[in-house]
Amino acid sequence: MLTELFTPSVQHALDLVGIFVFAISGALLAVRKNFDVFGIAVLAEVTALGGGLFRDVMIGAIPPAAFTDLGYFITPLFAAGLVFFLHPHVERIQVGVNVFDAAGLGLFCVTGTVKAYEYGLGLTSSAALGLATAVGGGVLRDVLANEVPSLLRWDRDLYAVPAIVGATTVVLCIRFDTLNAVTSGLAVIAAFVLRLLALRFHWRAPRAYNRSSARAEEGSAAT
Repeated sequence: MLTELFTPSVQHALDLVGIFVFAISGALLAVRKNFDVFGIAVLAEVTALGGGLFRDVMIGAIPPAAFTDLGYFITPLFAAGLVFFLHPHVERIQVGVNVFDAAGLGLFCVTGTVKAYEYGLGLTSSAALGLATAVGGGVLRDVLANEVPSLLRWDRDLYAVPAIVGATTVVLCIRFDTLNAVTSGLAVIAAFVLRLLALRFHWRAPRAYNRSSARAEEGSAAT
């Protein structure tokens, strides 16, 4: 089914673009954390490939694509090298990085969902692995950097929700036999646009109903 949506060359090129941008975000966090060159490379690789590796292991696509295609492995290293030498300039174009990151999020939640379904998973499980493909690398990045994953923080703009929307759109299209290049592209765009809107207007997921203030939380923790 995946090969019917995009030609192999187009799919490969899109994958590499998404991997590159995710790797940039990982490498930038490593620089902010004052990691050495090895740490920068590790965070770049983990951020770029972590979600896809998790998906492939879960569905039994062994060995994972990250280890069978040299381009998948080399691209994050290239991004790490770029950030290592030019991180002040990369930081200055953070808005552009965010735009491409949103595009990668939309692409990976769609292709991850489709690949999981191709390997025999049900619709719900496929959507869950589509989400994991899109956000898994970022979670691993934050854990390695000793931070609460952005995915779980209420004070960060919506990230998982756009991926959920994209993955859900795909499984609905599969359910009603309407998945094709156009509808899959629309699913990518839906996730992409929702993420950009969240960045622009600082949309965030709601916390628990009648939640007390952060200051109250800190006070109760201290006691």
